[in-house]
Amino acid sequence: MKKRLSRIRQKVTTKISETKDKVSSMRSELKKRDKITAKTSWPRILSWCSYDLGNTVFSMNVVSLYLGIWIVNELGGLDKHYAYANAISMALIFMSAPFLGALSDQAKRRMPFLVVATVICVTFTALIGQSPTFLENLIQNLFNTSDTSTKIYLAMLFFIVANYFYQAGLIFYDSLLPSISTESNRGRVGGLGVGLGYFGSLFGIGSGILLLDHIGYTGMFQFSAFLFFLFAVPCFLFVKESHTPSKLEKSMLSDAFREVIHTIENVKKFPGLGRFLIGRIFYTDAINTLIIFMSIYVTNEFGFSTDTTVWYKNIQYFLLVGVLSSIASGFLWGYIVDIFGPKRTLNLVLYLWFIDFTVVIALALFDVPYADVIIWSGAFLAGISVSGLWVADRPYMLLLTPPKFVGQFYGLYSMVGRFAAIMGPLVWGVIVNELNWGRPAAVGALFVFTIIAYIILQGVDDTPRDWPPEMQVDYVVEPPRGAMGRSR
Repeated sequence: MKKRLSRIRQKVTTKISETKDKVSSMRSELKKRDKITAKTSWPRILSWCSYDLGNTVFSMNVVSLYLGIWIVNELGGLDKHYAYANAISMALIFMSAPFLGALSDQAKRRMPFLVVATVICVTFTALIGQSPTFLENLIQNLFNTSDTSTKIYLAMLFFIVANYFYQAGLIFYDSLLPSISTESNRGRVGGLGVGLGYFGSLFGIGSGILLLDHIGYTGMFQFSAFLFFLFAVPCFLFVKESHTPSKLEKSMLSDAFREVIHTIENVKKFPGLGRFLIGRIFYTDAINTLIIFMSIYVTNEFGFSTDTTVWYKNIQYFLLVGVLSSIASGFLWGYIVDIFGPKRTLNLVLYLWFIDFTVVIALALFDVPYADVIIWSGAFLAGISVSGLWVADRPYMLLLTPPKFVGQFYGLYSMVGRFAAIMGPLVWGVIVNELNWGRPAAVGALFVFTIIAYIILQGVDDTPRDWPPEMQVDYVVEPPRGAMGRSR
């Protein structure tokens, strides 16, 4: 036993020494690289980052927190209503994303598309909870629905449009990064944007704690739309694109889809990459679906609410614990990846998710002592696990991808995430309402997906690749680190 502990201690000491050497080497390398303001000024960089803060308010307040609770708990809707609205919006973006990307590439302009997408998103977000007479009459005549059902269907319709254009806006927003950064400072600029985005989560939760009792759910949707637009305006006004506009070509759509097919075919050439992407479908499906339905699950299975006077049963404080633990643990996960590698780190993260899934299922099904305390530890652990997941899987993807094709395969990486965002809500809606198995069974299905992902990923080797010269590029891609590694 002593010999084994000695070997472990020696291994950790060696890894720490190697990490210090890496940090020293990175510092020397950073001194040679461009400053963060090499291409543009701080005000323009912060203006670009401000958009990330704004769209995270939408993601937190509308997608993760209030819309699901409002539909299910306030209007008496079903989980499947919210589930299918999510799945439809993500299916639409999954099918149209290559076209949208090609559109902006061909035009060599992103800002006009970003402005239009954002304006449509905030407009339809503000409409959630409203019932325009002509639409109300149309739905009632077509489906013979009650007033409450009509309100639910209208909310679903408005959310589908808002979420579609939110996702579309991300495509154009991310594509603006080269306009404010150089190849050697792009990771730092992008990381700054994602980091400030986390404050959007805090801003969203805080605004709900202060305002929900005064303005209600529909008021929160309108206020969230206002905040999104407010933080987006600096990006619209001060970020200047570096490309000259060009005419759109008729062949751009066919070229875009040919490129997608070509990229999928290329995956087979690089060992481990295809298996990793398949595994990513399963764990991304499970984790993102749990995030979307967490507020519905906790309020209905554990008696939480939006009542701030009973803080230990408040859903906003519950999610706040998760966000804060995610931010606090993110930088630590970055160092763990450096020391132990992305595969071992991702395995550890999946083990934590196994524990978290077990906790939320067991507490809902059994009379567990101190359940009110244990569920809060689940929020804390989930925040840590979310952060670790995104910190580990991006470097893992980079390690498996030849530098020459990073951009091409990251497009496929994003498509995998969008496909998972279709399947997860569909599975939840079918299990909870179509089969009437209940929410713990739906979480159980997500648990199984995570186990499948773990099994698939064990066949992927994370040994650093020695890419031949023809697979190299003349710069090093900088993956997001720590709390900067949010998923899109």
